[in-house]
Amino acid sequence: MAKKREKRECKAVVLEPDAAGIDIGAEEIYVAVPPDRDEESVRMFSSFTCDLHALADWLQRCGIRTVAMESTGVYWIPLFQILEARGLEVYLVNAHYLKSVPGRKSDVSDCQWIQYLHSVGLLRASFRPTLDICAVRSLWRHRGSLLQMASEHILHMQKSLSQMNLQIHHVLSDITGASGQAILDAILAGERNPVQLAQLCNCRVKSPREKVAKALEGDYRPEHVFTLKQSLDGYRYYQKMIAELDREIQRLMQTLPSAVENGQEIPRRTKHSAFQRQGKRSRLRPSWAALSHRWRRSYRYSRSQRGYSTSHPDRDRPGSPSVPSRLCFRVLARSLPGESRQRRQGFVL
Repeated sequence: MAKKREKRECKAVVLEPDAAGIDIGAEEIYVAVPPDRDEESVRMFSSFTCDLHALADWLQRCGIRTVAMESTGVYWIPLFQILEARGLEVYLVNAHYLKSVPGRKSDVSDCQWIQYLHSVGLLRASFRPTLDICAVRSLWRHRGSLLQMASEHILHMQKSLSQMNLQIHHVLSDITGASGQAILDAILAGERNPVQLAQLCNCRVKSPREKVAKALEGDYRPEHVFTLKQSLDGYRYYQKMIAELDREIQRLMQTLPSAVENGQEIPRRTKHSAFQRQGKRSRLRPSWAALSHRWRRSYRYSRSQRGYSTSHPDRDRPGSPSVPSRLCFRVLARSLPGESRQRRQGFVL
């Protein structure tokens, strides 16, 4: 009889015994702690602020020192900040890392799976800067949203002008510049003479004034003029908000610690381009100098890209020496140590 094979149980080494896992949702938050810490190791909390503080109190009563949570939208930010203020080590994990770990069972909830992976050290925390950097980053991202909304109003202005057959965007590179806004203000004020409108252009506008006057001849419908007015007001409103936001960002930037003030050394640049790594005297590539075993392939490819014929890859043009030979001569002539200039020039392949 064949011997029965004994099943060996492989137990993972627990690296973080005081670890918890959190599954964050828009309205409900599920938290899992080790089974020996509480009779009810998995609990559900609401997303209100008072419930978040109750969640943090329960984790501290269970003796939890590190927590792992999945980055879901922006719902993790309030809980992350509360747990970080309580002194807990919070791991913000990318959802891709959780899906790439094999071995998950179907009867295990998300928070229990996160807690298990965090306890055995299989999760990697995402980078999150300090609070002062986060404040500047939030304002900077909000600035990008304001710029996007302002650009939408520019599109609305261009649509209104096109519906009136005013081809300003063909003679002016930017309708939101000084000349463009002066012309738009005059149109909204009731000016319809294209010659008078063309005279409002700045002296730096390269388009002839006659061409600008022809572009300003159109059908000034009242409904399109009204939409143009609202779009221009909306654009200027967002520009005002962006200016206020820039002042606030400048104020926060002045409060950030500087490396010079703290006496720290500013890190130097460590990465260089391929051209800089070669140096001034070694800019010739080995494939061009016939020092590589694949020089024919690289030279043929470069000639085909430049439009030369590849039937004679070793010749630059009829009657001239081959390019690899000339380059190899230069490389070898420079590599001769202790030789005079005359002997280097007289070196023959």
